[in-house]
Amino acid sequence: MGTGYARPEELESRLAEEPTEELTVVAVVDDHPLDLVRLLGGLAAYPPEVAWGVVVVANAAAGPVDELVAAAGLPVRPTLIATTERLGWADAVNLGMRRAMGRVIVLMDTSLEPVGDWAVALVAAFEDPAVGIAGGWGVRSRDGREFEDAPPGEVDAVEGYCLAVRREVLRDVGPFDRRFRWYRNADLDFSFQARDASWHAVRTPPLAIERHEHRGYVLHDEAERARLSKRNFYRFLRRWGDRRDLLLEPGPDGHHDHA
Repeated sequence: MGTGYARPEELESRLAEEPTEELTVVAVVDDHPLDLVRLLGGLAAYPPEVAWGVVVVANAAAGPVDELVAAAGLPVRPTLIATTERLGWADAVNLGMRRAMGRVIVLMDTSLEPVGDWAVALVAAFEDPAVGIAGGWGVRSRDGREFEDAPPGEVDAVEGYCLAVRREVLRDVGPFDRRFRWYRNADLDFSFQARDASWHAVRTPPLAIERHEHRGYVLHDEAERARLSKRNFYRFLRRWGDRRDLLLEPGPDGHHDHA
């Protein structure tokens, strides 16, 4: 198992290299290593039927993450990258993606647990060369301010719980904006970034993945969640709030405050 080091800028990116596998799963673990164990157990039980790999970012993590990863029983040799200090959400995710060797890189939150063949629908989504991002959960908006769950098909944004991105997209538009130190709305920003470069975003048919408690959400009280969400959403609005051309089905023009 390869062990990386420290801060994002200290670890050389491999994204310019040609992929050596079809899929790379990237997971970030911090204070809840048992969530990682559950995710890796699901991946071990239901591995993709294509060449794949795993990158785990131990974000100043609690516990012996290296031992847990080694004991997960994965049929592939994972890469473990350990940080010397706690990084913000986007920096941690970007660190893992920089070392991924997949044609498609799949960001998976540790709240997820594969319970069946989760990869087939993701791989199928990228058979369309116009698709740059795909995932099991997606949203649409009529005004760029209120977003609602969308059915399978093309969406305005793919949610970050399970977000698969074509390698060329990361080369084309770059990584997640590092100013998103918390996860909320970083997926909206990244999706619009890709779609602004003419890539399509797609929600797949339901994936064989069970969602458990999301630590990034429940560990903050309601007031703190609201504060962090609003700060991130205003960051999104400053960049994309006037880009109604990026909405698939824009409604009547007009601006509304985001609740």
